[in-house]
Amino acid sequence: MVMGIVNVTPDSFSDGARFSSPEAAVAQGRKLFHEGAAVVDVGGESTRPGADPVSVEEELARVVDVVAGLAPHGRVSIDTTKPEVARAAVAAGADILNDVSASMHEVAAELNVTWIAVHRQGTPATMQVAPRYDDVVAEVAGYLAEAAERGKAAGVPEVWIDPGIGFGKTTEHNLELLANLRHLTEGGAPVVVGASRKRFIGELHSRSDGRVQEEVPTDDRLEGSLAAAAWAFAQGAAIVRAHDVAATVGAMRVVAV
Repeated sequence: MVMGIVNVTPDSFSDGARFSSPEAAVAQGRKLFHEGAAVVDVGGESTRPGADPVSVEEELARVVDVVAGLAPHGRVSIDTTKPEVARAAVAAGADILNDVSASMHEVAAELNVTWIAVHRQGTPATMQVAPRYDDVVAEVAGYLAEAAERGKAAGVPEVWIDPGIGFGKTTEHNLELLANLRHLTEGGAPVVVGASRKRFIGELHSRSDGRVQEEVPTDDRLEGSLAAAAWAFAQGAAIVRAHDVAATVGAMRVVAV
């Protein structure tokens, strides 16, 4: 599956404020469904490095109407760490809880929805300051295995796991996780990979172009994003999150042949 991304925030790392109005966000989500997204993931609080938190009230105002507008057109995921937002979004039609805190298994069980447990070291404000691991693959795999067990024990109907590419990881950590993705995909739980347009993709573009000191804009990271998505699927990932849905779906069809 390809999961399309709709950021209903003024400070998205990739989309800025392009979809910060409900009307624009619903139009974008419908476009992603048309391009082949199996799920559209709606987020009202930026999880980019350095992002500030928003209030429950602000997040609810951003996402509930968007979820309600998209639910008749396909499967909708809510990207939140707040129980109040999760409950309101599910009431509006979402049936997946994308949880970068990996802490809301009891909420997912209560709501009887799929729960995505994401690995993250630190918070958005601090996670990229100085991420460190003794063994990033073993630590992330162990963390997610424990999260999946918590979800099952709580009664969550379906648990997906996400290694949290870019969430408290250096470029080398991200590459090591991708290179060893089968440590996760052979564990039984469906694996979600979200590498689309992330900073390490831009860094790899810079290296390949000989522009190491130059930041590659987020909308110029398509080739690396597609390569990461194709690799993830080839290693057994079940879902990739993507901004460029049409291109990603096309690439996955090639991989599947």
